[in-house]
Amino acid sequence: MKTLLYIATCLAVFGLAFWAYRENYTTQQVLKETRSLQRQIGASQVRLSVLRAEWAYLNRPDRLRELAELNFDRLSLLPLRPEQFGRVDEVAYPPQEDERLDFTNGVEVSSLGTNGQTATGTQP
Repeated sequence: MKTLLYIATCLAVFGLAFWAYRENYTTQQVLKETRSLQRQIGASQVRLSVLRAEWAYLNRPDRLRELAELNFDRLSLLPLRPEQFGRVDEVAYPPQEDERLDFTNGVEVSSLGTNGQTATGTQP
């Protein structure tokens, strides 16, 4: 009986060692993937900050004004004037309609079926 207990204990120890070995490698693989994703995120954030800086540089008002002046004949752009802007209270919104549904052609609904019986199957 002791021999059977020793063999079962030895098999349990080997099984747990194999499980721990696999979990260790799985954990290491996940950590490698996490580090790789963090590097990708960092590179994307750097790229995004460069793109934002380029966008700000390209959208400088003096540069845009010069481009508008250079392409005035082709684009027919006019400078903005304060009179072109309006206020919110000057906006004409469409009138609000009643939210209720209006049924003009009603349909007669009866509890009688096609054979003259009610929904429960009895005669009226």
